[in-house]
Amino acid sequence: MAGKKKSINAGVIVAIIVAIVLGTNIFSRDQNHSGSAPTTAEQNSHHQLQDQIVAGDKQQFEQNQSSSLLAGDAKIQQAFLDRRSDVQVEGVGVVKTVLADDQQGSRHQRFILELGNGMTVLVAHNIDLSPRLEKLSKGDTVQFFGEYEYNTQGGVIHWTHRDPQGRHIDGWLKYKGNIYQ
Repeated sequence: MAGKKKSINAGVIVAIIVAIVLGTNIFSRDQNHSGSAPTTAEQNSHHQLQDQIVAGDKQQFEQNQSSSLLAGDAKIQQAFLDRRSDVQVEGVGVVKTVLADDQQGSRHQRFILELGNGMTVLVAHNIDLSPRLEKLSKGDTVQFFGEYEYNTQGGVIHWTHRDPQGRHIDGWLKYKGNIYQ
């Protein structure tokens, strides 16, 4: 509940700032039509306010994303403790080990990620349906959205691709700024 309050409060603050900027623009436009051009100081002040809004939105986005990823770690940890599978999860981890591809059935690129909470999970990324993460190395950061399956070693993340038959939610991997699905 506290997280929702913070999101709502942040949303209200952003809405108020946007309203102020829009009001400033309308007021400035009305002044311009009356024949007086905005001064350089007014223009600079307006641009500074816009820059602050953009910086604030970016900071809020990064905070929300970080909170979401931490919640993903907790969701995976709880699924592991409850021995649950078929859990849709999102998170980020650091590559601990790059494994050989699984060549049986559909081919899968495999690697082990260490999550922020210290857990490790195997990622099995279907490379018959999605591009391979090229030059993946130990220490690289990979963000994911897929399905968690319980096993005693920590679990497996799979369905990190689009479902060509449209029966399963699409997953993805994000690596070095590129999205693989």
